[in-house]
Amino acid sequence: MLRPSPPLPARSVTMPTRASLIVLLVGVVGATALLVGARYGALLLVGLGLGLTLEGLRFGFAGPWRAFILRREPAGIAAQLLAIAGVALVAFPLLAMRPDELVGAHAPVGIAMVGGAFVFGVSMQLVLGCGSGTLVNAGSGNAIALVALPFFAIGSFAGAYHLDWWIDLGTAPMVTLQSIFGPLGGLGATLLGLAGVTAILFLMAAPQNRRIPRRLWIAAAVVAGLAVLNLVISGQPWGVVYGLGLWAAKGAQFFGADLAGSVFWSTPGNVERLQQTILTDVTSLTNIGIILGAFVVASWRGGLGGDRARLPMNGWVVAALAGLLMGYSSRLAFGCNVGAFFSGISTGSLHGWAWFAFAFAGSALGVRLRARLSLEPT
Repeated sequence: MLRPSPPLPARSVTMPTRASLIVLLVGVVGATALLVGARYGALLLVGLGLGLTLEGLRFGFAGPWRAFILRREPAGIAAQLLAIAGVALVAFPLLAMRPDELVGAHAPVGIAMVGGAFVFGVSMQLVLGCGSGTLVNAGSGNAIALVALPFFAIGSFAGAYHLDWWIDLGTAPMVTLQSIFGPLGGLGATLLGLAGVTAILFLMAAPQNRRIPRRLWIAAAVVAGLAVLNLVISGQPWGVVYGLGLWAAKGAQFFGADLAGSVFWSTPGNVERLQQTILTDVTSLTNIGIILGAFVVASWRGGLGGDRARLPMNGWVVAALAGLLMGYSSRLAFGCNVGAFFSGISTGSLHGWAWFAFAFAGSALGVRLRARLSLEPT
């Protein structure tokens, strides 16, 4: 998110209010399970767990990248890589054993993918929130995230609409580390790569910054466990972007738009999802769960909507435009920090590593653009 001004003093939360939050969680999960099935209720529960963890333990993506670029603080990125390694240890064997039931976040590297990752990196630093971060911040009541989120959804929809044109610019064959080294070798290469990047980060850091706080160790373990549960329950890795695009596509369809002209939205699988409730779309469910989980944590702390950003008008305009660009570019890049970076690398996709490199380069530019655009709060 665009950096808010210091939060207002936390308001006290009475136990009845906290009790009502628990009732809300139980009620929403139970209602979902009754309406569409236990599997979907379980996926919503996974999303809730992710939202509670991301907000409660302050585990994110855009902020830690910014912290390393500006201050050479590696802890946040190291925690991300640790969580990816935890998922990979389970996902690689599962994908090898259940190839007909489980799929990885595999995608090809191409011109659109590389450019999309770079633009996403720039944009997420302008808004200080990646895909999951925007969901979390919107759930916790941050006004800037509430501006960026609908534009992110519209951008994801539009990027999917034009995806075939961008892919035609040039795309290499899809490559996974399993296809190069086999399942065991691919896992070893992934873990070695993650360890190597972590070592480089700590070598570049100042000695006083070479420590990972306990909360990040815990958060990495919990996020990894929930991501594995998402894979097992849904049959696919954790993602964010598709669900947001689907919401916008449903909105466009509701207002009479004809989506038959889009190769992406007219495929049988997507046509079916457009006809069904979003409660049967696995990515939508975890997205909703993240928003609700962040809302519960912020409400529990008494700080819902407590971050008041005092920005010039251009800051709000940039938030909307950056949200739009994040959605569009993430669709071209086959995912955001979650679907491409986190899930791509943890399931062996080479594009996850390419996404990481180009998005990080974009983030370095985005951090500098913030100052030039006077986006810091007053």
